[in-house]
Amino acid sequence: NKKAFVELLFWKSPAIVFEMTKGYNSLQEGEGATRSRVPPWTPQEEQELRELYWKYKEVEGGDIITAILAHLPTPGRTRRQVVKQLVRM
Repeated sequence: NKKAFVELLFWKSPAIVFEMTKGYNSLQEGEGATRSRVPPWTPQEEQELRELYWKYKEVEGGDIITAILAHLPTPGRTRRQVVKQLVRM
């Protein structure tokens, strides 16, 4: 590959380096970057998040995200994931 030297300048993670040295698509399912991915938000979860946001938005002196996490039906979501999704929406 004539342009491999350009790829060497922009490594992003050990998983990408592994793929470059061992061959692309060499990572098995559940390895490297695929293992750390966050499950995507379903439309139902987004709707629930939107409703909880509007419900707790008006509460004075309380942390909105903590209230949302306490009432979010899907367990396992982190504070950071909720904040990122709210910003995205």
